[in-house]
Amino acid sequence: MSVLDRIGQKLLFSFDPETAHGLSIAALRCGLPVGATALRDARLPTRDARLKVSLCGLEFPNPLGMAAGYDKNAEVPDALLGLGFGFAEVGTITPLPQSGNPKPRIFRLIADEAVINRLGFNNEGHAAAEKRLAARKGRPGIVGVNIGANKDSADRIADYERGVARFAPYASYLTVNISSPNTPGLRNMQAREQLGELLSRVMAARAAAAAQPPVFLKIAPDLVEVELEDIAAEVAEKGIDGIIVSNTTLARSGLRSKIGTGEAGGLSGKPLFERSTAVLARMRKLLGPKMAIIGVGGVDSAEAALEKIRAGADLVQLYTGMIYAGPALPGRIVAGIAQFLNRENLSSIQELRDSHVDQWLAKPL
Repeated sequence: MSVLDRIGQKLLFSFDPETAHGLSIAALRCGLPVGATALRDARLPTRDARLKVSLCGLEFPNPLGMAAGYDKNAEVPDALLGLGFGFAEVGTITPLPQSGNPKPRIFRLIADEAVINRLGFNNEGHAAAEKRLAARKGRPGIVGVNIGANKDSADRIADYERGVARFAPYASYLTVNISSPNTPGLRNMQAREQLGELLSRVMAARAAAAAQPPVFLKIAPDLVEVELEDIAAEVAEKGIDGIIVSNTTLARSGLRSKIGTGEAGGLSGKPLFERSTAVLARMRKLLGPKMAIIGVGGVDSAEAALEKIRAGADLVQLYTGMIYAGPALPGRIVAGIAQFLNRENLSSIQELRDSHVDQWLAKPL
């Protein structure tokens, strides 16, 4: 971490986590030079053809993306791309604005480089996000839109249909998020019968839309083998384009922090790496070599990103890692991946994919 990053982290950590998050969004929205500094410090290889990933009809300049949850209201996707990310995912966005769960609802576990959150899909709703995404239409850069359901919706599947219809014209891809632990009952939609209906209706909504971006399904890391098998079967049957593995976890084993570990919500960050990567490898095994998979959970270095790819990921995403390593992290990771390709004399990052699937399959869930 650079001196500037350390100073910035110390300043942000003097605020409560949600205020610090708001300040970081404001800094990016106002055009403060964090992006230029991050790129300069990382010496980011901006035109390295070996880092490109072709997936679902999209050309990703590098395999690293910002995960959903940071830019919930589509305020700063272009600024995030300026930090060195190959793509950015905004949301989760629900049809109607909602305030989410009561505060405080974000907790830093500093000793674990982790965060627990129980935000509950707090966002400004479809209309506000659509206005911002419409304003950037035609700009370069891959921006995915993560869609969800309102907590009190009478028909949650209809909320996803609305999200598809609303954002298909603006999204490089759409992500169906049914794996947040912070909306009561939402994860039940991962059960096979409900999932089958959801995916059928989502794909019908896409077919009826003016544009047909790829559709990804984001799943939880806390699933058992039979649940993963059911999800894989439904994804394959319904023609979903890809899977994102994974959202936050309810598990708390092995944590070192003394404060905050008992808080309700989803855990993200370094402790999520092992479980999420083991689930990722299982989904690759179940879905085969052609399915698009994005690996998320505990990515905080080039080494972690590379291991996700070896375990079966085409692309990787991060969020919590940047809280602890600063805005130069994406640039450092991309530069580190390029350096690894140099050392190993590889012509493409895609040559690494699946090389450690068997090792991760051997790890128990």
